[in-house]
Amino acid sequence: MSSSSMLNTISISVSDDDEVIGRMRVRVRPKRKKPGLRGRRELLRWAVRAAMRWWPVLLFLPAVALLLLESSRLGRKLPDEVGDDLAASAKVESLKNLNRLDPTTRVVHGVREYCLKILSPEKLENLEFPASAESNFPAKRVLYRSDSSDQHSGEHYTFTQNEEAARFNLFTGYQTLHEREESFKANETAVVHCGFYSENGGFKISDDDRSYMRTCKVVVSTCAFGGGDDLYQPIGMTEASLEKVCYVAFWDEITQSTQEKVGKVIGEDHMIDKWHVVVVKDLPFSDQRLNGKIPKMLSHRLFPEARFSIWVDSKSQFRRDPIGVIEALLWRANSVLAISEHGARSSLYDEAKAVVKKHKATPEEVEMQLNQYRMDAIPDDKRFNGKKALAEASVIVREHTVSTNLFMCLWFNEVVRFTSRDQLSFPYVLRRLNMTRVNMFPVCTRKDLVNSIGHQRKVKPLVRLTS
Repeated sequence: MSSSSMLNTISISVSDDDEVIGRMRVRVRPKRKKPGLRGRRELLRWAVRAAMRWWPVLLFLPAVALLLLESSRLGRKLPDEVGDDLAASAKVESLKNLNRLDPTTRVVHGVREYCLKILSPEKLENLEFPASAESNFPAKRVLYRSDSSDQHSGEHYTFTQNEEAARFNLFTGYQTLHEREESFKANETAVVHCGFYSENGGFKISDDDRSYMRTCKVVVSTCAFGGGDDLYQPIGMTEASLEKVCYVAFWDEITQSTQEKVGKVIGEDHMIDKWHVVVVKDLPFSDQRLNGKIPKMLSHRLFPEARFSIWVDSKSQFRRDPIGVIEALLWRANSVLAISEHGARSSLYDEAKAVVKKHKATPEEVEMQLNQYRMDAIPDDKRFNGKKALAEASVIVREHTVSTNLFMCLWFNEVVRFTSRDQLSFPYVLRRLNMTRVNMFPVCTRKDLVNSIGHQRKVKPLVRLTS
């Protein structure tokens, strides 16, 4: 047999295992990389390239998000919280005005000049007080109504307003509408309510303080009731004025406690630096703003021997020589009353709208006051005797004459009867009395007289204990 045929006849046995292995080998394939892993790597490389290209935008977006978050938080704040934040910022800003002595100027006819021209210290040193500028005023004396027996007939207790809104009490006396009308008439002897109606009316002052106040011939006064304001020492005065002028601050016990916490403690001589501090007890009104009108408007009753007085709101620091101020605003101007004019408005009716809009009084009580003034034929004029009639009234300089004493009594009675916003009643009393020799000085003069600091904290209400 040939070799080829032998090869053809050779048989090869194949086991079942080998056959299975063969089939398995045929099916084996090389492992492929998972597409998901490759995609993540590609995504990472893309993200890195994008970050390198757009990094300024990526930094800006978080800042925008933070700003939006803070804005939304501010929007969710309660009004009182927002007000507290703004008040804190205003307080820091206003304290920068403290102790400033630089003069305030304005441009008049293209020329810059001082708003307040005060005599030099040398001239003030030897300045003599002139005769009173009072003349031709119908009333020659003022008598103050009082009732030391505390007896009051209820039959005359009638008002145009609701009795619950009336704030007359044993301090003010119970002025009737007839008595109110009579008080404006030009009689030789004016008989008026003017506070201190009864010994039990309140506003109690110690005998030591009262004795000191009787010695004052010229006085600069301020008051802080309810702890709302700090005490700022006066600056800018001459040595001559320090010898002639009393500086008197009226506090209640709330303010005394508040000021002691910031280190302002009244000495045994009743002094804190230049201020003689009078702590008043038994305040007659629950409204602290109304209590503040007593030293503001009735200085002639508190200082019976004084000839001149300067009132300064507690939110301001007085920064000029008081004798120089009296000479500039009263003697040189031939006036008995000097008060700063209102900077924003001229009409009492416009002021009434602003009072309501700013929630400084209720619409009802303001409308009640305006109705009375309309009944009394007070026009909506913006000027009186050639001057703006609306006053700002944070600084009042006056000689204690019959006309100014009567004016202040009537003004005080108006703020008791109606609203405590004294800007509304000032032009009314001015017209009814037909007051002359009134110096309505401009706003820039008021800014020169004081450094405005602003209120420092909320006034604490007066809590009355009932038996």
